[in-house]
Amino acid sequence: MIGLLGRKLGMTQIFDGEGRQVPLTLLQVGPCYVTALRSQEKNGYTAVQLGFDGTGKEKSMNAARVGTFKKLKVPLLRFVREFRTPSTEGLELAAQLSPAQFEEGDFVDVSGVSIGKGFQGVVKRHHFKGGTGGRGTKMGREPGGIGSKAGGNGCRKKVPKGKRLPGHMGQDFVTVQNLKVIKVDADNNLLAVRGAVPGPEGTYLEIRMALKRASKDRKWQVLDKNVEKASAKSSSETSGQSESKSEDSKS
Repeated sequence: MIGLLGRKLGMTQIFDGEGRQVPLTLLQVGPCYVTALRSQEKNGYTAVQLGFDGTGKEKSMNAARVGTFKKLKVPLLRFVREFRTPSTEGLELAAQLSPAQFEEGDFVDVSGVSIGKGFQGVVKRHHFKGGTGGRGTKMGREPGGIGSKAGGNGCRKKVPKGKRLPGHMGQDFVTVQNLKVIKVDADNNLLAVRGAVPGPEGTYLEIRMALKRASKDRKWQVLDKNVEKASAKSSSETSGQSESKSEDSKS
């Protein structure tokens, strides 16, 4: 399955042709580097390991990972994850991947850590109604009785497992499914999806092709640097030829 790593930049909105408001989330997707390839013969499964955000520091990484990055001659990548894929055809170590893997109209699943809310009560955490809010009452936001009625109303000794109680809220690994890709800007490594994604601005994210949507069989697309080098070389050659012709004409 095609997937990339990225970062949440923020939210905005656009209006469609009928004037309806469309909420968008802007994602910085890539450039991602291929740091490892897993094969069925060697590892028992097929996957590709990608790295993102080359602003890492050597002192904050383990020696094995730093050695891998130096061997591949890639930046010190802070965010590394694996993606299971049917095939790694066309991929090679240290190759770069961009948002060009996706097309406008695709549906993606975005995974990340949600915003932490700290310790919260049952009204906010579980949407309890709460007690009466009249004058003098103390049950406005209380959960009420939590014991079991197995022994009768006067015998509430046991609390059933899974009882919804106050506690820590948020900061969980969450996946939002079936977000539609509205815009792909491969030159600037930007992706705009419809709807909200987990976490605050700057959160690292995993973007995959939607699991529950029928998607096209698509192969990995690698940034071809040889094309850029060839174009740069041809432009330099043409400029050199023009300069030589101008000198000959002067002479």
